[in-house]
Amino acid sequence: MIEVHQNLFVGNQIDYDFEVSRENGWAVVHACKEPYHRQLLGYRGRAAPKDHPEYLLARRDDELTLNIVDVNNPAFFSKEEMIEPALDFIDEALSRGLKVLVHCNLGESRGPSLALLYMAARLGALPSESLEAAEQKFRSIYPFYNPKFGLREHLRQNWESYCDGGRR
Repeated sequence: MIEVHQNLFVGNQIDYDFEVSRENGWAVVHACKEPYHRQLLGYRGRAAPKDHPEYLLARRDDELTLNIVDVNNPAFFSKEEMIEPALDFIDEALSRGLKVLVHCNLGESRGPSLALLYMAARLGALPSESLEAAEQKFRSIYPFYNPKFGLREHLRQNWESYCDGGRR
């Protein structure tokens, strides 16, 4: 787990399970379907029911759980229904003085990508002129960043709208 900005941490499932889950004063973005979204909603089989009101994300107190998988299709990532609410959650938690962990299973793609986007679009702590410039700087802070094609392509396609003041 690495603090990438004041009170903003990026890590993996082990960081959450064995460190953060046992402490107070944290908010968490679970940027992984397995096991958190599945456990929270209690579904079996391949996926959550598409008509479930918490199909894309579910919030319980200071935890936001995303139904987000590392796929090659950027269409699987919803700016309005998934990514922006995650950024808003981070805003709210930090403004309340909480430490925030954004994690995925391995701490390489989904969690770090959300933190990178937050730092560029909301904090201005990374370059916002291009995803590539933000990635270069972010890797110097978080060397484990290794985004999969689908999410990275979603960010690339939507970078300007994310970074034009944070919201559209």
